[in-house]
Amino acid sequence: MTMRNSEARALFSLTVPEGKRLIGKAVAELPIVQSAHSQGKLIIANGITNAYVLEELLGNSVEKLRYTAGLITQGHYAVTPNETRIPPVCFENGQQSDRPWLDILADFTNNDVFIKGANAIDPSGMAGVLVGAPNGGTCGLALGTLYARGSHLVVPVSREKLIPSVEAAIHHLGIHTLDDSLGMRCGMVPMVGATIITEVEALSTLFGVKALQVSAGGVGGSEGSVGVQICGSREDVATAMAYIKSIKGEPPIR
Repeated sequence: MTMRNSEARALFSLTVPEGKRLIGKAVAELPIVQSAHSQGKLIIANGITNAYVLEELLGNSVEKLRYTAGLITQGHYAVTPNETRIPPVCFENGQQSDRPWLDILADFTNNDVFIKGANAIDPSGMAGVLVGAPNGGTCGLALGTLYARGSHLVVPVSREKLIPSVEAAIHHLGIHTLDDSLGMRCGMVPMVGATIITEVEALSTLFGVKALQVSAGGVGGSEGSVGVQICGSREDVATAMAYIKSIKGEPPIR
């Protein structure tokens, strides 16, 4: 009873951009990411959630819609134009690198980190990425090297993207298996063995609280929201809630 009374509990709902801000901060503060950023090699692949990670590392704003390749918008599977797309930002030994990301990847070791967002995550913890390029896009170019060398793969992904099964989605998708689509036809690539950071892991990483997703969705700007209950010491919960309140009103991506 004493232990229960010493705990605090809190409830809140995060909009999609608020969730991405929380996840971005947590990924940027992961020890493996901090180490690769300061004294190794770090590649932040294109993606809107990854743009939040980059903002946390740089301390500057990033044009998020230019820092993505594929996206789902207005009910369509779409791709951003190559001519306006910001290339992946990479770091080597604490400095932003001008080398192409594929050249840096070729020098990866087990201490280096590749950050790649996802379009889906399932209850087993497997993440999936939609791919419209016939060669598998970024995943097709990167995953083999990462797995072969034992490098770190970090996947920031919101629980708004929770689906029943990534494996089932893979079996039902494919550029040449679809007869029609609204937008780009896609397949899906699984990302196994990754460090997955959702809102739940982000809260644990940053504040040491236990987090449980308890709701999803809403209206009036809360579409896609993730409802979370947290518990922990009163100090940890208070610190977490202070941060959550500070990111309330994170602007939507237009």
